[in-house]
Amino acid sequence: MLPIHDALPELKAALSLGSAAVLVAPPGAGKTTVVPLELLAEPWAAGGRIIVLEPRRLAARAAAERMARTLGEPVGQTVGYRVRLQTKVSAATRIEVVTEGVFTRMILGDPELAGVACVIFDEFHERSLDADLGLALARDAQKLIRDDLRLLVMSATLDGAAVARLLDDAPVVESQGRMFPVETRYLGRDPAARLEDAVVRAVERALAEEGGSLLVFLPGQGEILRTAERLAERRRAHVEIAPLYGALDPRDQDRAIQPALDGVRKVVLATSIAETSLTIQGVRVVIDSGVARVPRYDPASGLTRLATVRVSRAAADQRRGRAGRTEPGACYRLWDEAETRALPAYADPEILDADLSGLALDLARWGAKDAAGLAFLDPPPAAAFGEARALLRRLDALDADGVLTDHGRALADMPLAPRLAHMVLKAADTGQAVRAARIAALVTERGLGGRDADIRHRLDALERDRSPRARDAKALADRWASLTGRPGKGEPLSDGLLTAFAYPERIAKARGGQGEFQLVTGRGAFVEPTDALAREPWLAIAELGGGQTRDRITLAAPLDPAELAAFADQFEVEERLEESGGGRLRAKRLTRLGRLTIREEVDDNPEKALVARALADRVRREGLKLLPWGAAAESLRERARFLHARDPAWADLSDAALTARLDDWLLPILDGVRRLGDLKPDVLDGALRTLIPWDQQRRLDAAAPARWSAPTGNSFAIDYAAEAGPRVDVRVGEVYGLSEHPVVGGVPLTLSLLSPAHRPIQTTKDLPGFWKGSWKEVRTEMKGRYPRHVWPEDPASAAAVTRAKPRGT
Repeated sequence: MLPIHDALPELKAALSLGSAAVLVAPPGAGKTTVVPLELLAEPWAAGGRIIVLEPRRLAARAAAERMARTLGEPVGQTVGYRVRLQTKVSAATRIEVVTEGVFTRMILGDPELAGVACVIFDEFHERSLDADLGLALARDAQKLIRDDLRLLVMSATLDGAAVARLLDDAPVVESQGRMFPVETRYLGRDPAARLEDAVVRAVERALAEEGGSLLVFLPGQGEILRTAERLAERRRAHVEIAPLYGALDPRDQDRAIQPALDGVRKVVLATSIAETSLTIQGVRVVIDSGVARVPRYDPASGLTRLATVRVSRAAADQRRGRAGRTEPGACYRLWDEAETRALPAYADPEILDADLSGLALDLARWGAKDAAGLAFLDPPPAAAFGEARALLRRLDALDADGVLTDHGRALADMPLAPRLAHMVLKAADTGQAVRAARIAALVTERGLGGRDADIRHRLDALERDRSPRARDAKALADRWASLTGRPGKGEPLSDGLLTAFAYPERIAKARGGQGEFQLVTGRGAFVEPTDALAREPWLAIAELGGGQTRDRITLAAPLDPAELAAFADQFEVEERLEESGGGRLRAKRLTRLGRLTIREEVDDNPEKALVARALADRVRREGLKLLPWGAAAESLRERARFLHARDPAWADLSDAALTARLDDWLLPILDGVRRLGDLKPDVLDGALRTLIPWDQQRRLDAAAPARWSAPTGNSFAIDYAAEAGPRVDVRVGEVYGLSEHPVVGGVPLTLSLLSPAHRPIQTTKDLPGFWKGSWKEVRTEMKGRYPRHVWPEDPASAAAVTRAKPRGT
């Protein structure tokens, strides 16, 4: 008898009295295969089906087969399963084990869940996006439609109280597990060494120190295959190497979890697929690499990348527990014991790091624009959810108000991610739904058709493949194609264009060396220079491998530039002028898709209006210093600045004001001009005056005259930009006779008095004071230096002079 049997009376009572319960039971308790069979006989389940959700296809098939064996029946009778590529159910089936994604399709298609008595969410601690969504929808259906529907959440390591609160304080039932003692041995690992080498050494040690079969946890398929190669080279007798990962053919997966033959020790090399729900007979040794590969979605690039991360403490405990399922065992950990404390307690829920476009589409189909009001342990992040809805609008799945469109309903009916469903539906319009569905199969089922980066070669290989997995994948693709219900006809579309319909932001253009490409987003990507795709000018990319600054293209197809017209609504057109070799302006029209230039057109004789606009824009960017200002225009601006500073009612001709009004004064005088240097200074002066109201123009010369007249009759330009205010430079002899200081614009004019040799001798804003004060010392010095010039004792009453005394006087 398994430990779970002790908890069954309490669990049955909870579900008899209420509509929800939480069962917390550690690995080995028997919850997955015992609970559904026991609940089948409960009165509330009479005549109804029990749906059991599992996180992975392998776990779903294994659980169904184990329960069927318990009943002495083949799978498909009382117990059956539905997974992505296989279905084994019949009219007699009462327990259906399904993957979480399959359940989402079930409840969206039938929110009432007609004929279903109970939904069991197994291994809920893994917190997959589909599990969180499935529970939220099931709970909503239970509250609004089916108050008799039972919900049971089962987990090994979950915080049961948190889930219970989500289910209106449902009772929490706990079961003690049954696990034999497991000795933990820490081996450490050199982070600079290859993981596979460390794993092989650990396997060799474990085979020498312990009996029984081994379960080795590795992050992904690549590490599994490389480790298997290294172990195979050692050719140990009576040792079977058995890989186990999601993309493996189901028959090979089954062989991996079956007991080893007599006299043979099995070394199962597995991803985290083997952490839960599976009991691999004969395994009493676990080797844990301490890392896992998890998807991380990057909204900026639209890519979901696989990140290699440290496992959580909960996952490490789960892995360790696999060694003590049937007898005492040992766990070798490839890290130091002190590092265990630094591991995160739990892995992050997928909803926090996933592409939420599928979730947003499913919620829209459910009638919800957001997750508010639904039972999510962790609500979807607002920014990521908003980006997902924006993508759905770009796919025409949502209208401007966020309501599901007819096309959106068609997408939601397809058991595919929104991008891929959009591709299949677009292809169906020209009768190519099957071809597009096969491409979708390549994207969703890793490893189909081999590892060639060219989609065309992959599709050809898939067509030739007669393996059960390939056969199931092709049958599934055919079902996807049939769901479109569109017997379209038309010009066949290329594989590249079909792929681009799903991933328009992954359209890429060749650049630099052979095999180097740039995506619409601006990010770099590459294929090996020896790959035939490296010679293509354009690609549509379906899959990318993550990199620091660029990504490896792992699945793509050539794209004819003419096919880019399908994305014309996303084109951006820029018209600009540039100087040709001879200094003439020519127009360039650039058509872009994101960061990629689609088309470039050059006109050596652009229209005058285009030239004028371009020249004005250049001044706007680079500043007014580009203009050939003359003395008159500069003076006008200085006088205007002087007056505006004293009275804001006067016209503002500052740099900021002129730049803001370029279209008013500069653009009209650029008509017919090819270069800014061709402008005439007097034309600029005239253009500036258009900004000064007529009444101010009449008063301008009086309020701020351009020149000042000395007693000699000579006039001098007034420098209104001088630091101390309006100023003129004048030889001192020309101001003899002035007894009052001159004023302009209501302020004293700064006089810079010069010697006959035009050297400064005094700067003053009080000429009478200068005459009465320091003039005596200045006169003595100047008379000795310039004896032929007039130096009166009382310059205020003397006649102004412009030159020296005649010789002989």
